[in-house]
Amino acid sequence: MTNVLEIVTSRKLTYEQKVMSLAHAAEDTLSIMNIPEKARYYFDIKAIDDLFEGHAPYRPRYIMPDYEKFIKNGSEFLRISPPEDLDELLNSLMILYRHVPSITGFPVYLGNVDKLIEPFLEGVSDEEAKKKLRLFLNFLDRTITDSFCHANIGPEPTRAGKLILELEKDLQNAVPNFTLKYDPDITPDDYAELGIYTSLFCANPAICNHKVHKETYSSDYGISSCYNILPIGGGAYTLSRITLPGLAKVATSIDQFLDQLLPDCLLELGNYMNQRVSFLVEQSGFFETSFLVKEGLIHPDNFIGMLGITGLAECVNLLMGDNGKRYGHDVEADNLADTIMTIISDFAEQFPAVYSKISNGRFMLHAQVGMDYDLGITSGVRIPVGDELKNVYDHLRHSSRFHRLITTGCGDIFPFETTGRNNPGAILDIVKGAFSLGAKYISFYEENSDLVRITGYLVKRSEMEKYRNEQVVLQGTTHLGAPNYDHNRLENRKVRGV
Repeated sequence: MTNVLEIVTSRKLTYEQKVMSLAHAAEDTLSIMNIPEKARYYFDIKAIDDLFEGHAPYRPRYIMPDYEKFIKNGSEFLRISPPEDLDELLNSLMILYRHVPSITGFPVYLGNVDKLIEPFLEGVSDEEAKKKLRLFLNFLDRTITDSFCHANIGPEPTRAGKLILELEKDLQNAVPNFTLKYDPDITPDDYAELGIYTSLFCANPAICNHKVHKETYSSDYGISSCYNILPIGGGAYTLSRITLPGLAKVATSIDQFLDQLLPDCLLELGNYMNQRVSFLVEQSGFFETSFLVKEGLIHPDNFIGMLGITGLAECVNLLMGDNGKRYGHDVEADNLADTIMTIISDFAEQFPAVYSKISNGRFMLHAQVGMDYDLGITSGVRIPVGDELKNVYDHLRHSSRFHRLITTGCGDIFPFETTGRNNPGAILDIVKGAFSLGAKYISFYEENSDLVRITGYLVKRSEMEKYRNEQVVLQGTTHLGAPNYDHNRLENRKVRGV
């Protein structure tokens, strides 16, 4: 109850943030999971982490509604007819977004928004469309007060996408997090360059390797939350992770880590994830009662379980001991990292995951991007801040090697000098080279911009400063971003030039 009283009397939370926190605290009074002693051990040494999903899952972590179907059919539950013009479309989406749940309490996926909007721009001037879209985008930013929220554009160029990019440059909104699906065979250079140019003002959009990700599922995919690659019409039941440095700290040797600790911990994590999914599907009632299911906007066959990985760099460096070899810089260290990733990937391909039809009964790997309490733990498979490779091409070759086994989201972040705005074509060439090697997701921001990408989500430096000064801030993700930015010295990210 102490935690509840702290929430109720907090001077740093908005009313909405208090309500969300109280709901979470209430859920955590339950203990419906049967966690074996061995699994509890891995939780205690911080090798397994449920990422605050709560003790009794009653909604999937990430939901990816089929917004195209919603626009075509409307919604009987929400008493919305199919929209006939731009005003009706934007209003309909604003209503639906309010009713899409997730682990954050807000929608984490807003759809391929350029494709949704494009048919409704006929007969609407750019000036008129921009006024309506500006109101729409500001509504999203001010009411979805959590930046684990994603909207997609591309890979084909659209007038709607161009207008959104032009607006985002000036609006400086943290929500939504945009991704441009990029395929050099589909996306014209000038359109991709507009996206990169825009990102050097507002850290939006990130660039996704569409050619690789479109093969992930038998159906279309979208990007949600940070950079989660998930099937449209479904989503992710859960994302639980293995925090590799926690495991490495108790290893007695590299062989013991590889042969005993890692396989044993993965088995406990897999069983735990299956328990969470089973409760959600069999007991929570979500899939029996949600109008999203009844109206065909999502289907349980299109959900997966995401097995997260974080801290590969620190894990390898710990296991390397005193020999001075480190992840990203030495062949021996990188080969060990490759072995670790292969063991994890093999586990995911063999372990039976319940209720996971679209992933053939298997969990899928995700490079988890880190939490505010991750001290000295680098997100996913990234090279730690301050230890990045000097040459950006070498860095991206390394990224490509370790992105390859991760199927549901893995990316790198690069701040650029202000002069990068003068040559987005050169940065696009970097993207083309990286994607040709297999890199899956890249994002940029300008070295001095107010908006920065923390791990996969956006936060404003100005808002983090308010939070540090004990002021109330609109977006809950600032609470996560500020300590993460400080603990992991993100201000020291290597700034690149062109």
